[in-house]
Amino acid sequence: MPDAVLWDMDGTLVDSEKLWDIPLFEITRELGGELSAETRAAMVGSNIPTTLDLIFAEVGVTPTPSQRREITERIDRRMLELFVDGLEWRPGAQEALKAVRATGVPMALVTSTERALTDVALATIGRDLFDVTVCGDEVDGRHKPQPEPYLRASRMLDVDPAACVAVEDSPTGIAAATGAGCAVLAIPCEVPIEPAQGRVVRDSLVGVDLTVLADVLAAARQPVG
Repeated sequence: MPDAVLWDMDGTLVDSEKLWDIPLFEITRELGGELSAETRAAMVGSNIPTTLDLIFAEVGVTPTPSQRREITERIDRRMLELFVDGLEWRPGAQEALKAVRATGVPMALVTSTERALTDVALATIGRDLFDVTVCGDEVDGRHKPQPEPYLRASRMLDVDPAACVAVEDSPTGIAAATGAGCAVLAIPCEVPIEPAQGRVVRDSLVGVDLTVLADVLAAARQPVG
């Protein structure tokens, strides 16, 4: 069995990527451009600084520090409004969380979303489901796709990341989890994901429990070829 299960949030547990669309498209239009599907896909699973870099590159604008701060604050305020209004679960996510939690296996939430907004989301998801949470503003700038978020969660739980399963929805998050040495269960949301060594892809979290996650860990440990 896994020593711990490490869950991404946006797009994995809650269907919040569509909420992020709202301020990101609004800001891009105000800057005189349109957010392309390719650029939006590159933002999935990333953090606010990276997202802003992509927006400014898309519209060909070199921002001032004050402009970056103002836009960051606007996105934060807008997302707070949207999160408070209510988050929708991804299919099977609530049941999967409860099923794994009931076994007593340690669980962490590992998200690129910053702490203030994550705390709002946890009112819907359930704080008591996680032993630790790692947010995007708590990794010293080493955001996904760097492995630090998952390494930090593993250190906080005192487990070997190679004995953990990470549940992710994006290539950015998968790169972070894989880089940390975790096995990965991928549940695509906005961006297609193909099976590969070290990860298993499912359509949804419906029916996922600790036995399924143990199979993911076992598959990741199979030798290549």
